[in-house]
Amino acid sequence: MIPTSYPSKEEIARLSARMLLEIGAVNFNTKEPFTLASGLPSPSYIDCRKLISFPRIRSTLMDFMAVTVMRNAGLEAFDNIAGGETAGIPFAALVAERMALPMTYVRKKPKGYGKNARIEGAMTEGQRVLLVEDLTTDGGSKLSFVDAIRETGAACGHTAVVFYYDIFEGTTERLAEHGVELHHLCTWWDVLAEAKAQAAFDSETLDEVERFLKAPRAWQEERMAK
Repeated sequence: MIPTSYPSKEEIARLSARMLLEIGAVNFNTKEPFTLASGLPSPSYIDCRKLISFPRIRSTLMDFMAVTVMRNAGLEAFDNIAGGETAGIPFAALVAERMALPMTYVRKKPKGYGKNARIEGAMTEGQRVLLVEDLTTDGGSKLSFVDAIRETGAACGHTAVVFYYDIFEGTTERLAEHGVELHHLCTWWDVLAEAKAQAAFDSETLDEVERFLKAPRAWQEERMAK
């Protein structure tokens, strides 16, 4: 069912951050930092995959995503919703259901047998495709998915995520250079603001996380030098 209510962008960001905190998807640990996929340390970690296990929150956030992309891009802007393997697949299915559109998914690499395809489902030349994922850090992984979609002859000029880090320079510019506009529900700054409002973590932890968010590369270099 297509959502008909349109909360403000600011209210969507605040509520999305609140829900991520509520289900324990937000993790802050300044004493024993997490190791990111890059191998670098971070005092913050977000696990958007947990959302699929919370039906009420999952449903609300997918309503938010549907209205966000329709408000920003248009109500008739897309013909197909594609999920990025693997975390984007359930979110793409939920958004496609709300927007009454076909759903496909994009593999990270060809499966190596059969048709050796990267696109699963029916995607045709000329279709306007929205790429859906759980989050983006610096936008790098999105470009590979976008290229795979475009190789079918379809167009992909938009990607939507639940969570955008918004701490690394050049992310939106990198996507824009590739002809892709990013849509998101909330960022680390929204989560930090809500965590402070709720006193969800002690003040020392929140202060250190804020220091990281303001200068992530410097914080990581400092930690690795110890």
